[in-house]
Amino acid sequence: MTMTIDAPTKNRWVYAFGGGTADGDASMRNLLGGKGANLAEMSKLGLPVPSGFTITTAVCTEYYKNGRVYPSDLADEVDAAIRALEKDTGKGFGLVANPLLVSVRSGSRASMPGMMDTVLNLGLNSQTVEGLAALSGNRRFALDSYRRFIQMYGSVVMHLPHDTFEAILEEYKDFNDIPRADENKPPLDTDLTAEHWDEVIQAYKAAVQKKLGRPFPEDPREQIWGAISAVFASWMNDRAILYRKLHDIPESWGTAVSVQSMVFGNMGDSSATGVAFTRDPSNGENQFYGEFLKNAQGEDVVAGLRTPTPISKMRRERLGGDEPSLEESMPEVFAQLKSVADTLERHYRDMQDIEFTVERGRLYMLQTRNGKRTAAAALKIAVDMRAEGLIDERTAILRVEPSQLDQLLHPTISPGAKRDVICKGLPASPGAAVGKIVFDSDKAAEWAAAGHAVILVRLETSPDDIKGMHASRAIVTARGGMTSHAAVVARGMGRPCVCGISELSIDSKTGEMKARGRVFREGDVISIDGGRGEVLAGAVDLIDPDLSGDFGLLMEWSDKVRRLSVRANAETPLDVRVARDFGAEGIGLCRTEHMFFDPSRIPVMQEMILSETEKGRRAALARLIPFQRSDFAEIFRLMGDRPCTIRLLDPPLHEFLPHKAEDIARVAEASGIPAHVLEARVKSLHESNPMLGHRGCRLAISYPEIYEMQAQAIFEAAIEVGKETGKMPKPEIMIPFVATRLELSMIRERVEAVARNVFRDKGQVLDYLIGTMIELPRAALRAEEIAKDAEFFSFGTNDMTQTALGISRDDAGSFLGTYEARGIYPKDPFVSIDVDGVGELVRIGIERGRKGRPDLKLGVCGEHGGDPASVEFFHSAGLDYVSCSPYRVPIARLAAAHAALKAR
Repeated sequence: MTMTIDAPTKNRWVYAFGGGTADGDASMRNLLGGKGANLAEMSKLGLPVPSGFTITTAVCTEYYKNGRVYPSDLADEVDAAIRALEKDTGKGFGLVANPLLVSVRSGSRASMPGMMDTVLNLGLNSQTVEGLAALSGNRRFALDSYRRFIQMYGSVVMHLPHDTFEAILEEYKDFNDIPRADENKPPLDTDLTAEHWDEVIQAYKAAVQKKLGRPFPEDPREQIWGAISAVFASWMNDRAILYRKLHDIPESWGTAVSVQSMVFGNMGDSSATGVAFTRDPSNGENQFYGEFLKNAQGEDVVAGLRTPTPISKMRRERLGGDEPSLEESMPEVFAQLKSVADTLERHYRDMQDIEFTVERGRLYMLQTRNGKRTAAAALKIAVDMRAEGLIDERTAILRVEPSQLDQLLHPTISPGAKRDVICKGLPASPGAAVGKIVFDSDKAAEWAAAGHAVILVRLETSPDDIKGMHASRAIVTARGGMTSHAAVVARGMGRPCVCGISELSIDSKTGEMKARGRVFREGDVISIDGGRGEVLAGAVDLIDPDLSGDFGLLMEWSDKVRRLSVRANAETPLDVRVARDFGAEGIGLCRTEHMFFDPSRIPVMQEMILSETEKGRRAALARLIPFQRSDFAEIFRLMGDRPCTIRLLDPPLHEFLPHKAEDIARVAEASGIPAHVLEARVKSLHESNPMLGHRGCRLAISYPEIYEMQAQAIFEAAIEVGKETGKMPKPEIMIPFVATRLELSMIRERVEAVARNVFRDKGQVLDYLIGTMIELPRAALRAEEIAKDAEFFSFGTNDMTQTALGISRDDAGSFLGTYEARGIYPKDPFVSIDVDGVGELVRIGIERGRKGRPDLKLGVCGEHGGDPASVEFFHSAGLDYVSCSPYRVPIARLAAAHAALKAR
């Protein structure tokens, strides 16, 4: 039988699926959400999908736009959909003899596992539960399903604390001395009889009446509208909001709601429920991977209340479990599931995360989606699928999110490290971390904000722990399997995770955890090996990962398609070497001020600043030039003939002087200058707003000898290295903080005069560029005339953001969070560029700059150069290169490739 709904004349709010057909398909995920679109697609593929219908994301948009009021014609469409579902299933909503039961689930276009609410077994009441018992021939199952519904609906829809029901259940078990299947363990829910469940149900209902002053709803139609409203409301719960912020999911997308006829995995040992991945989401191996529980419903697997069993025999043997796998206990079902998984992976051409239920030996598919995976897995899957011919290079590049690469750039445990293993669990998410034990998510966030490395240790995690999980270096849980909440979220965040540690005992009240006879307390340092599933005592040595093989291949593909060049912000030999090894095509920002803070140099720098005559300053600068020449020579040696943009001194001079009384006394003694004279000089250089003060090119206008010394060191070092290596360096001298053409032209004359003198003395001519950093709004607006004296612009978007928005980066933390939460800025503008404001200034600077000089070289050297979203903007704006921190060079390379491919 097919499942169809007559289309309304105006907006359509509801789309049906099931019975081998559907009103929608996978291309409609923006309207139907990921879950609804894929249920429709699986139905059209002829897979065993329980029938249902999806309420669109457009309803969510209207719901919030109109003060949480639904469109007037939605109710009629939902009623029509329920009637169609009754016809398709042969069951009746509220019909005692043959009750129709449904699940109500969320489904945004982007997967948000566990962030929003779900209700199962909806349609049960004191009458229909008897009908379910008669139909199933299993009264215990029917009553267990009813108490699950009351518990879930009471928490999700009626907003009773989850502990309300858990406390009743645990107290009931203790008071009645429930016989347990395993005498060494507390009783499980499966140990309770039908009579037990009947009593628990009555206790649940009494608690609802007592706490809310109204009975638990009996009318299925009241139930379904309560559940639909709860799911839409959960789009704006705290954990969903935080998850969207972490994963750049717009609030405007909204969620769909899918209503689906129930199938039951808790109807005895011939029934089961589980989650599977078509490939290993931890490492990307092409192995069918997943877990299941017999006689269970879906929430039992993800909640981590029972440790599930691997679906495959090979995986079960590898992990050493005693319970038979699905492959061993239900071989026909396993074979059908594997066939469905293969079909879905070939159809979607991506690794799939599937949810399934087996009801009395019959397989049903409840969901498929592109599976969350670690960065290592994403990389391997993309490269392997390209080799298998499932996808092309373009698709392989787009399959790996640039921000994911950050997970590959973190340490692992050194092979030679001493491994004092505390306990061992499931290797849920690879990687290694060292940190202090914390048992509470809020405390984890607090400690992390205070600068501590923390590891969150929990019995199990829930969506409410999202804040603490994000703040932690790693996550450890005593319960749960490879598809538990902790495992899925940790993999998505790139956090190492070990879960399902049965030998671990946690007492968060006393702040202790125990394993193998050892006790560890909150604040103790431990190490995590997510790849081996081990928790280690103390801090172990970590090493950097090997970024060859698949990583190198992906970078090679990316470099072929990207238009933007990628440089690095670096000035120390270590940073320059790292940048070069990560594929940087040059140095986009060498901050020379960092070179003067060395203990052997700062006294000479201070002497120069304290000199009251040009002669005295030049004498001090003559002592600094050998240091500068050596610094630049090392950079040029490492970068060969790659371009190197060197920014001349930028910060105000007071930053190099002492400010505390004891420091002033020490410098005075070393320099021979009376302390009171030194203190007076420090006060004279003090600025109320140094960010807009005597800095950058303004220093060179006042003290041109500073930039002359630096220019001389650059030219001499370049010629020296060119003769030494046979590769002539390509210095690009950047004048910072320019607001007018005259500032730049005056300094340019000085630099060119130095170049002529050096070339004459060395008998060698060198190609070089002189340009400026565009970081002030006026500079962007007057770019056409400034370009007459500049061969390149480098947009300094850090300061441009401050000056354009009138926000101090150092002080913005007190209010930017509120601004983001209220949608004033969609993201922190210092992290991702403000396209409409700062971005517009960049576009103006590009357009007018190229008008003044058509061959003007254009780049960006602010922190935005390593932000994938900002890189996409810079590509569209027409820059030639981006520059970022060394460890973000691979991210920028991939982001530039994404930008190029998306623009085609």
